[in-house]
Amino acid sequence: MNLFRCLPALFICLLTSAAVQAQAPPSQGTTHVTLGQSVIPLYGPWKFAIGDSPIDPVTNAPLWAEPNFDDSHWETVDLNPKAGVSDPLGGFAGYVKGWTAKGHPGHWGYGWYRIRVQVAAQPGEKLALAGPTYVDDAYQFFSDGTLAGSFGRFSGSQPSLYYTQPKMFQLPPAPVHEPSQPQVRVLAFRLWMSPNTLVTEPDTGGMHTAPLLGTAGAVSDGYQLGWIELVRAQIIGMTLGVLFLLLAIVSFGLTRLDRSDPVYVWMGAVFLIMFVMSLVSAIAATSEHLDAILSIILTDAILSPILFASWIMVWWIWFRLKRPSWVPLAVTVLTLAYMLSALVGENLLYPLVPIPVADIFHTASLVVRLALLLVLALVVYWGIRRHGIEGWLVLPPVALFVFAQFTSELSIMHVRINWFPFGVRFSINQVADLLLTAVLSVLLLRRLVRSVREQRLLALDVKQAQEVQGVILPEAITALPGLIIENEYRPAREVGGDFYQIIAHPADGSLLIVAGDVAGKGLRAGMLVALLVGAIRNQTETDFDPLHMLQALNRRLLGRGEAHATCLCMLVDADGAVTLANAGHLPPYLNGQLIEVEGALPLGVLESAEFSITKFQLRENDRLVLASDGVVEAMDEHSRLFGFARLQELLQGGPTAADLASAAQSFGQQDDISVIAVTRTAALVPA
Repeated sequence: MNLFRCLPALFICLLTSAAVQAQAPPSQGTTHVTLGQSVIPLYGPWKFAIGDSPIDPVTNAPLWAEPNFDDSHWETVDLNPKAGVSDPLGGFAGYVKGWTAKGHPGHWGYGWYRIRVQVAAQPGEKLALAGPTYVDDAYQFFSDGTLAGSFGRFSGSQPSLYYTQPKMFQLPPAPVHEPSQPQVRVLAFRLWMSPNTLVTEPDTGGMHTAPLLGTAGAVSDGYQLGWIELVRAQIIGMTLGVLFLLLAIVSFGLTRLDRSDPVYVWMGAVFLIMFVMSLVSAIAATSEHLDAILSIILTDAILSPILFASWIMVWWIWFRLKRPSWVPLAVTVLTLAYMLSALVGENLLYPLVPIPVADIFHTASLVVRLALLLVLALVVYWGIRRHGIEGWLVLPPVALFVFAQFTSELSIMHVRINWFPFGVRFSINQVADLLLTAVLSVLLLRRLVRSVREQRLLALDVKQAQEVQGVILPEAITALPGLIIENEYRPAREVGGDFYQIIAHPADGSLLIVAGDVAGKGLRAGMLVALLVGAIRNQTETDFDPLHMLQALNRRLLGRGEAHATCLCMLVDADGAVTLANAGHLPPYLNGQLIEVEGALPLGVLESAEFSITKFQLRENDRLVLASDGVVEAMDEHSRLFGFARLQELLQGGPTAADLASAAQSFGQQDDISVIAVTRTAALVPA
């Protein structure tokens, strides 16, 4: 497998002394090489045959690797690059087309290269060979019939493949010979090409650059430099991977700024996928920890389809499109089809899926990608119609992104998709990702400015609602003839959902107390509180009856969706007689003891709801306390509730309403806290 193509002439630059290669006449079939401290490319003539070697029953080694094997009937192959021919993926010189372009189209599997090299070296000089820097896909290297090393793991039904990396092999000592006579070495390569390579790259098969033969020291220097060059080629990809990870973290962090906008989640998912793809690419290119087939499955059959779909959903949500509603479902179905067709169509499941079947799926993969392209184009078109400039800004990077989704087809057509400025690899996919990221960043900045402006307006609305709520609630202490009323309110947010009203009758000296808790919190709950307080005030203009009050409030909430509230309405007559009507609210405490009240439904549930009525007498110095559920539901850091028992124990000491609210709040406030305390005095207190 060949992801990086930037090292074909690297070792030739390491020549440290003159090296002469003289080709023998074709009839002799032997290349003569005189070596100093140098390396030299083995351009040929190579003998080549497709297929695999039979095994020698005696040595259990491939017959085609043996020095004495007669390869005169094999094809002759020259690895000397021709002028004007360059690598279609990398674009560098020194590239030689593979066997599919030299009379064996459609062939995948094994192929053999053999060469006889006559080497004149210094006595005791160790020789080494640098493997080809561009090869499809894995190979074993034999020197005089002895396996000297391999690239890829040759075990099982087919070898494990890796993206081409620098390889160096020490040549075994040659047979005993006269020191003054040149050595004749027979070098053989057994190559394997995956069927996947056949459908994803052009002119595939075998060696695309010549191996380099030389002294061990010179080859070692080139080997180390080769790794430096390979890592350098990955710098942009690794840098972009770090950038995408940071952008993913920022995008997910923006969800805390505006949880109602799902575009930040999709953006984070897109950048996270791009980071994972960069990470997989870097690991596969620079190590043998991840084989090429698994890497292609991860990138081509899983991550790329998900990334394509995610970009469609990013723009679908970004432009706030709702119609047509079939788009998300269509994207999901097409993405699954893309994943399946890529997995099968790129021959990634061979030999489980036959090649003819895979060819059908390969065509289907192209159709599915074109369908996704159509959906993306429609989304951008609708975005342009709805948002104008934002849609036009998206159009160029989206077009380049779509172009990058067909790199396999473009490479087969010999369209250049990679560049190597200063030895650093830069691909059309990376250009598309960078351009999309840049445009999205500009749009995101505009969106954030608009969001901050809206947040400020919302904060102003909340502040005004808070001020209104402060106005409609009674003073902390109210003194009436024979009664002292304390009240304390601690909202869990800026605007609370608890409400209460304390209204004295203008004629008979009675007092009406209405206390309740609206379902929910925040601005919506505050609006319902204002609605109920207004209804309470309207009702008391004509009627102070507690039951009639609850019935009126129930009618006001009916038909308003999830608008529900618990409520307790209590009328205290001038002589201390108390009539209490309850709609699901916590019962009050009289002198620290809970008053037994029948249960009832909250307001806003049923039109014909019945509310419980309880009557009792307040005597001199009696103290009646009404507390909302925010008191008993307070919770500390160990998830322990404040609870009824702690509330009743605290009431035995006769705390003020403020003391009781502070105790619950410091324990661990979870909900709005409101407390009303009514004390009947022994003497009349002027109003």
